[in-house]
Amino acid sequence: MASSTPPHSLSTTDAPRTGTSPPRRLHHLDALRGGALLLGVVLHALMPYSPGDVWLIDDDSDSLAALLVVGVIHLFRMVLFMMLAGYFGRMVLHRRGVGAYLRDRLLRLGLPLVVLWPVLFALVIAAAVLAEMVHGPAVATGTQPPAPNATGTPLDLPTMHLWFLLLLLEIVLVVVAVRAVLLRVLGAQRAEGWAARIGTVLSAPGGVLLAAVPYALALLVQGSAVQGIVEPYTLVPVLGASLGYTGAFLAGWFLHAAPEGLARAERGWPVHLVLAALLTVPALVVTMPLPLAAAVHALAGWAWVYGLLGLCGRVLRRENRVARYLADASYWVYLWHFPLLLLVAVPLAGTPWPWPLEVLLALGAVMAVLLLSYDLLVRGTWVGRWLNGHRRESVLRGPRRPRA
Repeated sequence: MASSTPPHSLSTTDAPRTGTSPPRRLHHLDALRGGALLLGVVLHALMPYSPGDVWLIDDDSDSLAALLVVGVIHLFRMVLFMMLAGYFGRMVLHRRGVGAYLRDRLLRLGLPLVVLWPVLFALVIAAAVLAEMVHGPAVATGTQPPAPNATGTPLDLPTMHLWFLLLLLEIVLVVVAVRAVLLRVLGAQRAEGWAARIGTVLSAPGGVLLAAVPYALALLVQGSAVQGIVEPYTLVPVLGASLGYTGAFLAGWFLHAAPEGLARAERGWPVHLVLAALLTVPALVVTMPLPLAAAVHALAGWAWVYGLLGLCGRVLRRENRVARYLADASYWVYLWHFPLLLLVAVPLAGTPWPWPLEVLLALGAVMAVLLLSYDLLVRGTWVGRWLNGHRRESVLRGPRRPRA
């Protein structure tokens, strides 16, 4: 995705400027942003091997290890993603204005959702039909969990893996609207002062407890913590997901409002990673009463977020070309990976190979196709400008020819 205007973060440059110097680029957030999306590809590649036949195309090689890896990724991935969206959202809103921010979100979130959904849905249906033709209905299970609040109307249209585009766009619109009201009621100085105070609390030692509150409330509202926050499978909003992910978005928003908020939040990363590891085990394998389970899940997820922020800040503070390239490509990869993984799962479902080998083959094939197509068809073209906010030089095609 983009470094200047990626669909969920809009920018990966730090806000403060000194004189006429350019803003400092946050390379570690580039890596985290791309990593959060690419972990989604890994998660979906592992789903056919999770016990319970909960995937569209099932494989006989069920594995508890695959299920545990899926559980760990699901604990923090989307919370991290939404937090970064809020952080960069506030940055760009203050730098470019409300109108430009909203136009950019509609272009890079709303338009891909509308344009790509029919093609992606057709490919998913084709994969399910192909699986039933090749292996029969035992493999093409189609037993994904039902929508949490189905209405029996056209709003039940499945959003597939694009649900995050719709939900993030909804969150942006709500936050911008509420912000406008608060600015009118409180005044700009008081409203910004409160935002900075909240960010200061979030970045202080123990601030992870405050960040985890909306996550825990989301699990309590949905009535279960077993699957983490359940995403909206249709166009109908789901209260739990809206609460949890709006809270994550606002956490990033407030961290940006506090002077040096992000830097302070990153300082306790070793403690947060240890806490995340200790809480992840009971969160995934121990049966607990719902209030306790919600608290453990939420704190584990946010401990991962704070810990990874600090760890990547230490390791990837300087630019890494590979990480930068993958971050730029991650949006394109995530948009198209879902049906391609399903199509690759059809021939793999009938093999006696170990599931780790099948996962590596699936990921290798899908990533090769998507990275090649990104470099040739997106990176240096108008598609890259649309999705990423910029066009970069293609590695394989070389520099673009200047226009006459």
